[in-house]
Amino acid sequence: MAGQVVASESGPGLIARARALLNTNGIALLAGLLGPLALAAVLVPFRSSFANTDAALALLLIVVAVAAAGYRPAGYLAAASAAAWYDFFLTRPYETFDISRATDVETTILLLLIGFAVTEIAVWGHRQRLVASRRSGYLAGINDAARAVAEGDSPSVLIDQVSGRLKQLLSLKSCQFQYGVAGLGRPARIEHDGVVLFDGGPWDVDRDGFPPSAGVELLVESAGLLQGRYLMQPAPDARPTREQLLVAVAFADQVGAALGSGQASAR
Repeated sequence: MAGQVVASESGPGLIARARALLNTNGIALLAGLLGPLALAAVLVPFRSSFANTDAALALLLIVVAVAAAGYRPAGYLAAASAAAWYDFFLTRPYETFDISRATDVETTILLLLIGFAVTEIAVWGHRQRLVASRRSGYLAGINDAARAVAEGDSPSVLIDQVSGRLKQLLSLKSCQFQYGVAGLGRPARIEHDGVVLFDGGPWDVDRDGFPPSAGVELLVESAGLLQGRYLMQPAPDARPTREQLLVAVAFADQVGAALGSGQASAR
């Protein structure tokens, strides 16, 4: 079966997700720009009946709401917008960007700085949620592959499934499985410890992306015997982490177990 290829083509999922992200970020930017302006304008008729610090707290709520989207530029824009319109509408002299009282200057600066700080906290929390969600997805994928092996599913089906998962995991343009092949074409190689080797030495993928080689291979073995390889063509901006590379190795191990058990059954 040497040279037999099973390919997996990418779908429109990544493009759809990118468009959704752009739409969400665009809405957050618009809310950051106009939200504080709208609230400040609503407060204008009542500005003589409450303390300016109360108005600042109300504007800060808008900043928090925008920052909760986890998009730093939107949070910073909301903080700057809140400080500007607080100054313009709610501090004397009104409808100018001049401030006559020192306490109002302090409040404006604090509004801006607290808005920045809240944004950073929100971005950090959003990033942590994404990491947790991504790790949950990794585990689910590995469990699915292990279940397929345990239930005796067709190795070719598992090969296709893992090809698709590798494309998403490592940001690949293409991913092909080749039976009984290793080293052909001198591609870079992902080792079992997650290190990428190229031209006889380790390559820092997290920093430099994948090396400029004839693809990247991930060997599939069973009990030390070569079964084949995944030959992958990464996207130009692909920079997987060590964790993602180790997950890719785990997927290859499951395919190796499936192919090995299939050969044992045939004997």
